[in-house]
Amino acid sequence: MTAGKDDTTGERPASPAVDRALTVLETLVAAEDGLTLTALARTTRIPLATCASIVYTLEQRGYASRRVVGRSHFWRPTLRLYDLGAPLIRQEDLSEVAQPQLRQLADRLRMPAHVGVLDGSSVVYVAKAANPGFIQFDTYPGKVSPFNLTALGKAIAAYLPDSELEPLLSQLAPGAGPKAKRPTVRAFRAQLAKVRQAGYALEDEEEQADIACVAAPFFDAEGRVNGSVGVTGFARDLTGRKLTHAADLVVRQAKEISAKLGF
Repeated sequence: MTAGKDDTTGERPASPAVDRALTVLETLVAAEDGLTLTALARTTRIPLATCASIVYTLEQRGYASRRVVGRSHFWRPTLRLYDLGAPLIRQEDLSEVAQPQLRQLADRLRMPAHVGVLDGSSVVYVAKAANPGFIQFDTYPGKVSPFNLTALGKAIAAYLPDSELEPLLSQLAPGAGPKAKRPTVRAFRAQLAKVRQAGYALEDEEEQADIACVAAPFFDAEGRVNGSVGVTGFARDLTGRKLTHAADLVVRQAKEISAKLGF
């Protein structure tokens, strides 16, 4: 049962009206289905007339809606609540939010793990968990790379709306690795289609010889691609079953980060 602070502790809240409004809203969110005014008043221990005034106000502001069945009105919250939470979520420090997932990837795969975000036509590494062992890679928070030459960048680009992707397609950078090909819009779009199909992106000796990386996108509360998480290793260690294993772990951790961001 949900109740206001004055119902459970005996302490009078600073604003009883606000306390009751929040109690009603929290109760609607927690309910598995819509609630009638009578059920809402009984659950919150708030007078029926007060409950009615609150839910009508929530409806007018777009935070609640009602479904009419016969003579009964069932109330439930709307996704307008995301409008309040999404800006706060976007302000979270991704390096802190993603650090547990980065640490798991680095420890389990013994490869450095990174979070990248798109900045214009570049990917910026904003967080890293170093791999255990003596061999380290030249990756670090603040590193900038062309978006089309990294798995981090491809994972993000694959889920951009076309209006945001189109301006980037004129800025495809040539790679210096042995497997780099002359960048074309058609070929890159084909790569992005494969990323969406697989759920992850792969960069195999395109930017640099002997180096490969695999990455997956994560999304914010509004379903927009917010960045990507991935690992970097020697190309020989990201083939066959090793690649499948690494990709599965990366995708799983990307989903965990998405969940933390409210997706």
